Amino acid sequence: MSKLPTDLQVLEKIYGQYGAVFRTSSAASPPRAHRNYIPIDVRELAAGLGADQDELFGRLYYHLDHKHQYRRDDGSLVHLFALSVGDDRHCINFPYLSALLADYRSEHRKVFWPLAISVASSLIAVAALFFNLGGQ
Repeated sequence: MSKLPTDLQVLEKIYGQYGAVFRTSSAASPPRAHRNYIPIDVRELAAGLGADQDELFGRLYYHLDHKHQYRRDDGSLVHLFALSVGDDRHCINFPYLSALLADYRSEHRKVFWPLAISVASSLIAVAALFFNLGGQ
């Protein structure tokens, strides 16, 4: 059974694997229809995450894109993940991914640290209870 990576893990993997591609391309040099959209290899990403490629594609296309797409004031739809942009297939809106990743990381920190402190204080309380009971 393949593992199910979190949305945060998926976005971090894409960011880590394709960040250099985005940063080193210029609007004049890439043979792409749109500079913000970077073609990604879903099969390679799935292998790197230990996930099934079809599940990862579905996650990107049906879940993450649907969750994060929005309409601009002019009525056009902005996608996180697009099936095709010009001649490129399976494209990620890299600047948008960067912004979403920052939000996901921030939310993760907001949940992680209070939870870690709660667990640590619970362990200290249990240890204190055992020491008090053992001393009597």
